[in-house]
Amino acid sequence: MKDDRINIFYSDEDEGYIADIPDLKYCSAFGETPELALQQVQIAKTAWLEVAKAAGKPIPQPKY
Repeated sequence: MKDDRINIFYSDEDEGYIADIPDLKYCSAFGETPELALQQVQIAKTAWLEVAKAAGKPIPQPKY
């Protein structure tokens, strides 16, 4: 299985970094540093996958 693409960018509005996984709709996280945003989005990814599996939803394959 391939890894999902993770985008990390600075948000002036939030005054911190946002990390998101485009293949997992609405899966994103915030951190004061890029490293912290990455750690937090990994936690969000785990939760996203657990909820999708429990609900019987399909898990999308990485596109990137």
